[in-house]
Amino acid sequence: MVAGLVAAAVTVLSASVGAAGLPLSGVVTSLVNALPLVEISTSLSERQQDILFQIRLPRTVLGLLVGGSLALAGSAYQGAFRNPLADPYLLGVSAGAGFGAVLALGFGLDLGWGPFTAVPAAAFVGALVAVVTAASLARNAWASPATLLLAGVAVAALFSAAQTFALQRLSETQAREVLSWLFGQLNTAGWREIGILAPYLVVCGAVLMLHRRHLDVLRVGDDEARSIGLDPARTRLIIIITASLLTAAAVSVSGLIAFVGLVVPHAVRLVAGHSYRIIMPVALVAGASFLALVDIGARTVVSPAELPVGVLTAFVGAPFFALILRRNPVQAR
Repeated sequence: MVAGLVAAAVTVLSASVGAAGLPLSGVVTSLVNALPLVEISTSLSERQQDILFQIRLPRTVLGLLVGGSLALAGSAYQGAFRNPLADPYLLGVSAGAGFGAVLALGFGLDLGWGPFTAVPAAAFVGALVAVVTAASLARNAWASPATLLLAGVAVAALFSAAQTFALQRLSETQAREVLSWLFGQLNTAGWREIGILAPYLVVCGAVLMLHRRHLDVLRVGDDEARSIGLDPARTRLIIIITASLLTAAAVSVSGLIAFVGLVVPHAVRLVAGHSYRIIMPVALVAGASFLALVDIGARTVVSPAELPVGVLTAFVGAPFFALILRRNPVQAR
């Protein structure tokens, strides 16, 4: 309940703040007026409403969806690996997506299909290739999370090296464009990116939510899970693939945004306890609020210029996580 109220407040605040400031009361009345069967007057001009519904609100909603996706995927990874330090980029997802984006942006590869344009499509494919490669390297990965973890580190290093090599082959203009994407961004001129990510969040989110009780069982141990008829390897396979797919979809529309999937679930765990029945839905809402709030800072800290939101999440997330580790040392659970 509290997390939902915070998310609603952050949404209204994010829609109000920007280079063209909008009055808070006008934003609220316009959003309420947009609801079905509701008709009230608003103080926003037609131009201000265009800014709100075509620029500001799509960016806010995209931030909510990306933040929620990364936090939900992060909590799923942490449960599957029985390690609260795991995050969505564990299996080389970020490195694979980055390499795909470098190829699309720098070399003009036309990989678009369906709703995906070239860059999101290439990032999506790269992320999934990284996950599949990590799983192939670790033949016993689903029975041993530590094996898959190490394979992910190796794959991440490989794709990062390939990404750096490809960057060296680009012109200065192309490299700047690639780096802008790699730093993470929520720039959107409409609702297209939201239409790409939302179906993945709905489907993958439903699958992960249905497995949150299984994560509580896996937290106790694989032997205990088998004793009640749960197949740990199969369950872990489903959860990791689903979380990776969700992460790949988020990365494809936003670039690389670090720490959301690491810090948010861990912070929720400290407040709400260790049951994934609570952690996962709360992390979903908290991650959405966190990224939308950070995006407000990205738009205002160096206004009228903008900071890459991925850079700001690192500035915020790294010290916060270090503080958590100092005060509450954690061990794999």
